[in-house]
Amino acid sequence: MTKLVVEIHDASHLMPKDGSASPYVEVEFDGQKQRTQTKQQDLNPYWNEKLVFNLNNSEELERKTIDVVVYNDRNGGHQHKNFLGRVRIYGASVPLSESAATIQRYPLDKRGIFWNAIKGDIALRIYALEGSSAFYPPPPQDGGGVVEDAQTVPLQEINTNNIIQDEEEIRVEGKKKKKREKEVRTFHSLGTGAHESRPAPPPPSVFTGGFGFDAKAPVVTKTRTDFAQAGPANMMQMQAPMRQNPEYGLVETRPPLAARLRYRGWDKTSSTYDLVEQMQYLYVSVVKARDLPVMDIGGSLDPYVEVKLGNYKGITKHIEKNQNPVWEQIFAFSKERVQSNVLEVTVKDKDIGKDDFVGIVTFDLLEVPIRVPPDSPLAPQWYRLDDKKGEKYKLGEIMLAVWIGTQADEAFPEAWHSDAHNISHSNLSNTRSKVYFSPKLYYLRVEVIGAQDLIPHSEKGQGMDTFVKVHLGNQLRATRPCPPRASPEWNEELMFVASEPFEDEVIITVENRAPEILGMLILSVRDIPHRYDHIRPHEPQWYNLHKHSVEDTNKKHSDKFTSKILLRLCVDAGYHVLDESTHFSSDLQPSSRVLQKPKIGVLELGILSARNLLPMKGKDGGTTDAYCVVKYGNKWVRTRTLLDTLAPRWNEQYTWDVFDPCTVITVGVFDNCHINGHGGKEHDTRDQRIGKVRIRLSTLETDRIYTHYYPLLVLQHSGLKKHGELQLALRFTCTAWANMVTQYGKPLLPRMHYLQPISFRQKDLLRHQAMQIVAARLARSEPPLRHEAVEYMLDVDYNMFSLRRSKANFFRIMSLLSGITAICKWINDICYWRNPITTCLVHILFLILVCYPELILPTIFLYLFVIGIWNYRFRPKQPPHMDARLSQAEFTHEDELDEEFDSFPTKRPADMVRMRYDRLRSVAGKVQTVIGDLASQGERALALLSWRDPRATAIFIIFSLIWAVFIYVTPFQVVAVLVGLYLLRHPRFRSKLPSVPFNFFRRLPCKADMLV
Repeated sequence: MTKLVVEIHDASHLMPKDGSASPYVEVEFDGQKQRTQTKQQDLNPYWNEKLVFNLNNSEELERKTIDVVVYNDRNGGHQHKNFLGRVRIYGASVPLSESAATIQRYPLDKRGIFWNAIKGDIALRIYALEGSSAFYPPPPQDGGGVVEDAQTVPLQEINTNNIIQDEEEIRVEGKKKKKREKEVRTFHSLGTGAHESRPAPPPPSVFTGGFGFDAKAPVVTKTRTDFAQAGPANMMQMQAPMRQNPEYGLVETRPPLAARLRYRGWDKTSSTYDLVEQMQYLYVSVVKARDLPVMDIGGSLDPYVEVKLGNYKGITKHIEKNQNPVWEQIFAFSKERVQSNVLEVTVKDKDIGKDDFVGIVTFDLLEVPIRVPPDSPLAPQWYRLDDKKGEKYKLGEIMLAVWIGTQADEAFPEAWHSDAHNISHSNLSNTRSKVYFSPKLYYLRVEVIGAQDLIPHSEKGQGMDTFVKVHLGNQLRATRPCPPRASPEWNEELMFVASEPFEDEVIITVENRAPEILGMLILSVRDIPHRYDHIRPHEPQWYNLHKHSVEDTNKKHSDKFTSKILLRLCVDAGYHVLDESTHFSSDLQPSSRVLQKPKIGVLELGILSARNLLPMKGKDGGTTDAYCVVKYGNKWVRTRTLLDTLAPRWNEQYTWDVFDPCTVITVGVFDNCHINGHGGKEHDTRDQRIGKVRIRLSTLETDRIYTHYYPLLVLQHSGLKKHGELQLALRFTCTAWANMVTQYGKPLLPRMHYLQPISFRQKDLLRHQAMQIVAARLARSEPPLRHEAVEYMLDVDYNMFSLRRSKANFFRIMSLLSGITAICKWINDICYWRNPITTCLVHILFLILVCYPELILPTIFLYLFVIGIWNYRFRPKQPPHMDARLSQAEFTHEDELDEEFDSFPTKRPADMVRMRYDRLRSVAGKVQTVIGDLASQGERALALLSWRDPRATAIFIIFSLIWAVFIYVTPFQVVAVLVGLYLLRHPRFRSKLPSVPFNFFRRLPCKADMLV
């Protein structure tokens, strides 16, 4: 038996009934009816439900139709409903496999030409399943009971309304018929749980319109022409992107933060860290010991300290053969995990077999003092060691400090935490929280002007082209070859990225194609002068070129005759070195501290917790060791790693100075793979990506606290995957309102970027070099901020080609053009008198503006002001976040993702590369056609006066003369009224044929016929 599956995804821009609507969808096929849930008060409903119908034979499908009707549920009981639109689809257009089916958008149609206007569209995916592949349960027949099957979809909802009265009014030959049916219906909805894997998307299918993008994502919508409707449909209808899956949205939270509680029943000392929840810890500082007894027969002692609280135990490093050891280690036990009221500090002797007991000190937790951050550090004290019976003998003393504090304590970052009890001392640093600062970067400009007295060392090198190579660290640039002569000239400018403290050297070599080095020059970056503006460029200087040969490397004397090279060198300190994309840059300050702007505010970020994280280490029992990395400006932050938990709670707060509101803060979450011996070799393992969040500061209200759960989305080869949610608390405080307002009128980048701009190709290359320098410098820290984390935070591959990202940008443009399209449609409705009242009001307004033209500009600006005030009610209440639907990542095909993640150059088989090349040619061909059409329209406009068509140009200039005379003798107001009334004339005075000016313009020649 064949099954017909109708997936109802969503609808958009439905016709409101009494201001809104509560829509549901009813589908009828072959005498079977099923319906979806009702979405209350939603003109853009999202169902994502699947309805299944029985079909005896797939061959009968071509002769049947599928009726999809959208109703408005007025009373919630489905007995009173309004018609919102329908779609009739012929069975001949239904694919016979799920892989061939795509999501299509169908415009809703009226019942007939005498019915009221209907607007909106609905997204459907329809396909048929044959035999065993039809694994969905059969739908119930009319009057039948509910059919249940063990092999159903995960989520199944059964309609409990036993009696549903259908009052569908059908106008047939001027008569009304009421149809009442009594049935039990079952519908199946697809669940979107947090841990469910996304089903594999269908393969790409290239549609016949637009730019050739694949029509498998729901935002790429076709207007189907193979279903019954009242009027003709366009071949292609571009819609705005559908709403995002609620699973990928923000969730607002209300954690008990001191900043919101305003110290009511809250400790005022928490004001320093008021964006995180207080977490109390028991701190034990083990400093040193003295006069410890000898335990071994050989008269030696290898002491170490064991700190035990309940089931948690921390151990210091053992010190060999020392009776007065110094440890200086701090242990932190979370108060939430305290399982005992007694703290035991035991000194033991490291031995080959069983370790010997030296002495013990115990503390009652009720007597431990509480310390808050404003207080000075607690002074350690000497405690005499007891034996196992509690008696004090001459067993030595140990210096300890024990107190109860919070995560605001200065000992928190360096402490050994109780959740890291199985971490070795060598790997303990990889779990600690740290603050990093990326190096200050500068642009180094090397202008190679020319050289003198270049003499080849061999006969082979004579008559060869010469060129100059410049090395700076791992960066290499070369000039173009110059024809062979003794004094060549290049006049080329090469740019590099240099970093403080300028330890690198610039190596300049003059070579020929032999290959042979004609001379070499080595300069220190510290000796190169700095330039802060473009007004006073440094004068070029002649430098002596030294010989480069094995025999001359150890010679210290200077040659009597040397070749020379003319260079202009400078370190440009007036630029901002881009190490991330300008679209979401976090720092726009120039390199020079002298040119930097004053700060305008403070950004405070509280990294609270995460939930529903997926286990990233499947081989280790399904665990995740999560830590966060935050970048804003040149300050990087790494939180401590919380081990073996899928719901970590960091509660760490950090602060940044803000110099520009139009910047972005980036928060990334990673799984630490360098603990407990994992990844002993640096290249063997990499920290895994869990997700990333970007927040633009200009979208935040000042002095408001934002607390939300942000979805952690990662695009992988298998598709988009949600790895959990990250809870953040964010607050932007402005300290200089005047400076912040004036920032909106200043250039985004420093002045040098506009006075002496850098080419796009060179800027992209320099950005890549800056990323490599920052990643290398941060990887040398302790603990290292690893290369893969820095690359992910800086979006190294952002400029690489991606068909998915190209489609996303295309639909962003279409979304922008939709506003212009709506305005044109509104003007067209006015011209065709679709709403007579509105058209009359526009006539009156037009006549007023013509009579009083001085009111035009005030009216426009007043209208903009009113629109802005009106939209204030609908302003975003949440900060922006990663939009999966806007990114075209939710339904991307696996082949497109594989192409996006492919290396450069590609490593894929030749057949796959050929297929992708053909697909790219198809897309480029349609883009080429659109660009050609735009060029043709421009060339037709130029052809008006170019006499390429002498008759058309003669007609145009004579017509222009007549109009010039007419407008000269006629008042402007009269001309404007006549033109306006002509454009707004009633439809009975209009013709369906194109206008005369349009026909004249289309007949003008273009250069398309001149192309080969």
